[in-house]
Amino acid sequence: MIDTPLFQRVADEIADAGRFLYSRGWVPATSGNFSGRLDDQHYALTASGRHKGELQRKDILVVDRNGDPVDSQLRPSAETLLHTTLYQHFPECGAVLHTHSVNATVLSKLAGDADEIILEDYEVLKAFQGNTTHDTVERIPLFPNTQDMVQLGKDLAQRLEQQPNIHGFLIQGHGLYTWGRDMNETRRHIEAFEFLFECDMEMRRCSR
Repeated sequence: MIDTPLFQRVADEIADAGRFLYSRGWVPATSGNFSGRLDDQHYALTASGRHKGELQRKDILVVDRNGDPVDSQLRPSAETLLHTTLYQHFPECGAVLHTHSVNATVLSKLAGDADEIILEDYEVLKAFQGNTTHDTVERIPLFPNTQDMVQLGKDLAQRLEQQPNIHGFLIQGHGLYTWGRDMNETRRHIEAFEFLFECDMEMRRCSR
């Protein structure tokens, strides 16, 4: 039995995040997908093809640990397994946001064959949960774009075992995933990543 008031609260948080992220230009068209934890077995998730700046409760469904809909005819995002992988790996994870900003997309393409992007010595690195100083290194795993979400989920799980302290990852030419203990923390992580991506892009332009 799903706690209805809890679902409504989490759905409203997801919709509010969607309006904010769309206003910043980070989820154009119907791109991106968002979720929030309901309990250890269930998660609220945006339905496929919904405009993220116009989300309502009816655009959000419940999925189980396998990514299957619970009592809903809505179709979950094709990338649902990436959300469930994160929730199962991080018991403290309360929300996941996936965006498609210009800077994240271009930076992931510029990385070429690299398997990570490294950001270091920026004050805003302190915005990530657990970081207490700018004198740190944020390693952002980079995965090739693919339509095979089952394999990508397995690759992600393996990478999380190797790098348990990361705060996000990029899919090449696609976008950013980040998470946090609750929606507010996850939104803070999105803003921090986007600021850092913009700084990195500007540094690359200035170094030409």
